Amino acid sequence: MDRPISRRDFFDGVAMSVGAAALVTACAPLQGGAGAIGTRRLRVPKEAASPAGLTGLQGNTAQALSVPHAMRDDRFWPYAGTPQPTGEQYDLVVVGGGISGVSAAFEWQFRNPDARILILDNHDEIGGHARRNEFRPAGRPGPLVGCGGSRSIQAHSAWTAEGKLLLGRLGVEPEKLGGYLDRQLYAGLGMYGGVMCDRETFGTERLVRLPPGLTPRQWTERLPIAEQARKDLLTLYESPPDWFPGLTPEQKEERLAALTYSDFLLKVCRAHPDVELFCRTMSSAEWAYGTQAFGAIDAWSSGYPGFQGLGLDSAKPSRYSSPSLRKEWQAGDAYHFPEGNQALVRMMVGRMIPGFAGATDMDGVTTTSYDYGRLDQSANPVRFRLSSPVVSVSNDGPPGTATTATVGYFDGHGIRSVRAGSVVLACWNTMIPYLVTDLPYEQKQALREAVKTPLVSATVQVRGWEAWRRLGLSRARWTGAYWCVSELDQPVSMPGYHAPRGPYEPVNVHLTAAPCRSELGPGAGSVAGRHALLKTPYHHLEFTIRDQLARLLGPGGFDPGADIEAITVNRWGHGYAPEYCRPWHAFYPDGPFPADTARRRHGRIAIANSDSVPAARADAAITAAHRAVADLSV
Repeated sequence: MDRPISRRDFFDGVAMSVGAAALVTACAPLQGGAGAIGTRRLRVPKEAASPAGLTGLQGNTAQALSVPHAMRDDRFWPYAGTPQPTGEQYDLVVVGGGISGVSAAFEWQFRNPDARILILDNHDEIGGHARRNEFRPAGRPGPLVGCGGSRSIQAHSAWTAEGKLLLGRLGVEPEKLGGYLDRQLYAGLGMYGGVMCDRETFGTERLVRLPPGLTPRQWTERLPIAEQARKDLLTLYESPPDWFPGLTPEQKEERLAALTYSDFLLKVCRAHPDVELFCRTMSSAEWAYGTQAFGAIDAWSSGYPGFQGLGLDSAKPSRYSSPSLRKEWQAGDAYHFPEGNQALVRMMVGRMIPGFAGATDMDGVTTTSYDYGRLDQSANPVRFRLSSPVVSVSNDGPPGTATTATVGYFDGHGIRSVRAGSVVLACWNTMIPYLVTDLPYEQKQALREAVKTPLVSATVQVRGWEAWRRLGLSRARWTGAYWCVSELDQPVSMPGYHAPRGPYEPVNVHLTAAPCRSELGPGAGSVAGRHALLKTPYHHLEFTIRDQLARLLGPGGFDPGADIEAITVNRWGHGYAPEYCRPWHAFYPDGPFPADTARRRHGRIAIANSDSVPAARADAAITAAHRAVADLSV
């Protein structure tokens, strides 16, 4: 359990005093002038060929968050000094290098092939939440690739028009990509999903496998719950009554829209408390909060137990169902690259910046080489500047008549500024009021409502997966432990890249944690959960990973000290965009919606990011980018 993993990092909460002191020093006023910035090469440790190869803590690291947090806490500008112009001028500056920001740059260049574009991001890697993790286990001819954030082309058939347009331009064929996934590998070895009833919830531990054909009566018998809870759970799965007799279907949906799923179980079904505890994490991996915050109407839309007796029409969603559930109703197709949606970002960046990528097609993006030194060369029409948090954006003159804007960013030594004909803010929308200080009050308030839900995604490279095979397990949901899901990576093989096929081959294991305090609701719970996450040291997360994998897989012979070879924890304190949902947003679905006010154009400044939709989907981020570009083109 205590075997060390190298290249650890610190969290904000652990290194706050050191980080604050470093910020004071680093943000001291510049001595002398600053000329135009030429080629800048990203510094990466010698042990990593690119940021994808870094282990330990990645994502929203202390380095990535120190400047945004200093601005939030009013401790940045007193030490920052005066912005120094670089002399650079661009047709477009994009703030935020995630899927939305890169899509905005890609769309702008498509419309204006000769445009000069600069993308600025506070992270050390392109793609934002779409992050690639890779490992180099002994004996494998190439890297073992995993996904550390945005994973899937979810429900492609229901993607927005802008999302489908981008995939077409990139040459991504979803059906072909889907054919690269071996859907029968694990099932062919007798490996299926299950539920780990953990000691955090029930005071004891028991893994309950859920292979096809097993009836609720058979698997509920194995649960470590009270006998009455077992009976209640069986009723919910097999023969729930009509909980709202005498009401019309519309009235029943309205009643569900006023409840969380936990409240539905406890107050409407009057189920034993053990039932609610068993179900509490059902929504955690997909929505980043548990059923104490997840709406009952969305639980019905998702096929959770307990609703069959209501007689609702399962052929269509409710008007109260969350936007993504309504859009993706019965659209079950999902495809992904081994590195997730960072493949889309790499294809776009590779086409905009010559020499960055050896290949930019769907079949070559996973295995080709990348040169991060090419990202920010002065000769490039498009430049991508990493580790450069933006600190100010302003129109050059009144918003109604301005023809240019100025963007300030921190480069590790002081504040630099560049001039732009247009600016797309594809960053976290809650940061925008700190960057654009002259926004109208009502717009600032609407932007502050886009409180992202925290999520942590860990990719663990293990030397083999024989323990999983012995247990007949490929994925497990935990009922109350820190990591709510543990699962083997899906076996996606691309041309030239082969997913592990034998249990003795190295493989990636994914774990997901949802720190949101769900009992407080999605908004307040996300804030409380994020604060707790920032104070959680890396060594604690590493311990919980080792501990939970040992508890889950120990009976199959798993030894965390010998079998875990590398860990990458992708911390996304500002993770999923906050989708409107019942019972928390009384204005939904009729409006008016805060996002409509939040994303208004402000002079030469337009707003993108999935927050502005809002929806935690890749196609939403792409649509937001296209909308921002269109706003600036009017």
